[in-house]
Amino acid sequence: MAEIIRLQPRAGFGEAGRPAGRGRLELWGGYECTVNRVGDQWFDQTPRSGHEHRIEDLELFADLGMTALRYPALWERISPQDPEVRDFTWTDQRLPRIRELGMEPIVTLCHHGSGPHYTSLLHDGFAPGLARHAAAVAQRYPWIRDWTPVNEPLTTARFSALYGYWYPHTRTEEAFWTALLNEIDATRLAMREIRRVNPQARLIQTDDLGYCHATEPLQAEADYQNQRRWIGWDLLCGMVTEAHPLWGRIAACGLAERLRVIAGDPCPPDVIGVNHYLASERLLDHRVDLHINRAVADRELGDCGGVAFVDVDAIRNRREGVLGLPTLLRQAAERYGRTVAVTECHNGATREEQVRWFVEVWDGAQALRDEGHDLCAVTAWSLLGSHDWNRMVTRFVGHYEVGVYDVRSGQPRPTALAPVLKDLAAGRRPTAVALHQPGWWRRESRFVNSRPSHAHQFDAARDPALLETGAPLLIVGAEGPLTQLLVRACEVRGLPYRRSLRDPGEATLRALRPWAVVDGRDWAGICQVSLASGRRGGWPGAGFAPPEALAAACGALSIPCAAFTAVDGFEEVDERLLALGGGRLLLAGAESVFTPWDRARFAVRALDTLELGHAVDACAQSHWDETYGPDLVDAVLDLLIDGVAGVESFLPYEPWSVAEFTRRLADVAECDRGLVREARLPTLRPVPEAGGVIEAPSLLPPGETTLERFVRECRCARREGVAGVARRRDDTHLQAAAS
Repeated sequence: MAEIIRLQPRAGFGEAGRPAGRGRLELWGGYECTVNRVGDQWFDQTPRSGHEHRIEDLELFADLGMTALRYPALWERISPQDPEVRDFTWTDQRLPRIRELGMEPIVTLCHHGSGPHYTSLLHDGFAPGLARHAAAVAQRYPWIRDWTPVNEPLTTARFSALYGYWYPHTRTEEAFWTALLNEIDATRLAMREIRRVNPQARLIQTDDLGYCHATEPLQAEADYQNQRRWIGWDLLCGMVTEAHPLWGRIAACGLAERLRVIAGDPCPPDVIGVNHYLASERLLDHRVDLHINRAVADRELGDCGGVAFVDVDAIRNRREGVLGLPTLLRQAAERYGRTVAVTECHNGATREEQVRWFVEVWDGAQALRDEGHDLCAVTAWSLLGSHDWNRMVTRFVGHYEVGVYDVRSGQPRPTALAPVLKDLAAGRRPTAVALHQPGWWRRESRFVNSRPSHAHQFDAARDPALLETGAPLLIVGAEGPLTQLLVRACEVRGLPYRRSLRDPGEATLRALRPWAVVDGRDWAGICQVSLASGRRGGWPGAGFAPPEALAAACGALSIPCAAFTAVDGFEEVDERLLALGGGRLLLAGAESVFTPWDRARFAVRALDTLELGHAVDACAQSHWDETYGPDLVDAVLDLLIDGVAGVESFLPYEPWSVAEFTRRLADVAECDRGLVREARLPTLRPVPEAGGVIEAPSLLPPGETTLERFVRECRCARREGVAGVARRRDDTHLQAAAS
């Protein structure tokens, strides 16, 4: 009877005692704090984001209006060498400060880790060791109420013990179930120790929640995975008895007695924390040939009873649709009858898509709350962004997904998400660029097998109704590589736009009132011609109208504006333009720009040649300084949406020679890198000295990520032309990619 009472629905959440289904949602937050191990290498997100040495970040978080902050007191960081030696210096400074700023910390003790080097998820000492750590943390901070001893136990057990991505790198079902039960025991024992210090302590148990769809030959496997998605919460709630559908499978691994112990002494969560991403719903498909363009994290083939299959995100590959987060939240609320929160909400995409996703999740959660479901909060996750999750954090690549703040400069810069979160927390409807346009997950173009489209769906000149939902972007310039890239980007990103072949005057700008203007004329190329002829500080040729008039017109009306310029040699011109722009002008510096459909560019010709099995001559003395056009315009549009002005460089930051670039291209394309022959060719820009890097922080993706996108889009352009490349093929956040 006691167990049944503990599982009854509770009246509500929070000290104010609001009944479920009434009042506003709370805004929670969290920064990516994973510490995971791969072999003998440790991946710690806290120093990578810079938060390690920036306690002032906490004030930025509080300014967003958050009532709670998920925050680490990780075993691996506090007792890295000896379980009895603890260093609380870092948390001593930060946890009290969080409370001073009006936020409740939700303390995590193990976040995708397997503990310090002296234990692991398969070690008998893992659970009691984490419990001892929990006791020490609770005694140090007895006022803390909310705890997550183990973040995402099911996901962590899968990645570490079933798929072998993380330490201890096993790939057996017995190891997986053992690791999961160790995490569940660690949670139960940790909460027992914490409640000895603070009897009012609450367990906020997070895990990824999705759904597995499948083609008919794989339906039985999907059914199993859809039962398994609940197992962490089921175990904690004491629901895994002999009547549970997974009892027999787990017991067959010799774990029946452990299941009985857990069921007899459950530790039901006070809050079911749902982490959900656009890739959380999966599709198991035996039709492998249909998925040749799947993401990097999805390349590995599975095997189910001799049937090979791919595991891909359903949102891009299942035309029948997906369940969606509101349905999953309703399922969780009805299954457990307990308070539910969205404990991670993040979309690793372009800026307007990040905003659209968060607002959609918030609105869906508020609607469920209004229906009477006990749904208390939505958490802005990855406040400072995240690193290398497109590789499951298995190696350092440098791939960065921007969060609510962009930390690439070393200091957090608020993105367009920040004011949106402030509005939501305060009960106001947010405004943002193209917010009312559908996100990519709601457009036909999201499907990997969608047909190329030549339609200009977001051209406001063709569809004036687009202007009824918000101001457009104005693209200035005749047809050329940059204007083509800008139009393509707007179509891909769902950004309404207008085009102007010449400089618009103030009257035109007043009438159209765009949210921003982008000059798509190739001023960088013009600058290069001028430099080659010995000119500096002036614009060549009477036929070229420099962007002074456009910058001045936008500056007079305080309209954000962007133009493309050369990186070096035109500093005086840049300063004059910035002054005319009135603090709203963004100058994007680049040298040569290459696109996937221009067969005259070296990168495109090199890929074509390598894939034919022929040799490519490449200079080993020249620095590869070409910028991939789609990356360039995406980055510029993101900065415009964020309100950034000034001069920014968009040169690749790797010190690669042209020959090294070509070898890396061969690797990504799975060609023979031995086909790349080093040749002595004219050197325009020497390769930096050994070990040298570009000092300025890069606003572009790392070279490996760029090459993956380039190869994918170049092959698509080769098959289907420019229109085929316009389909959305970016990799979403893939934390739950391997189901």
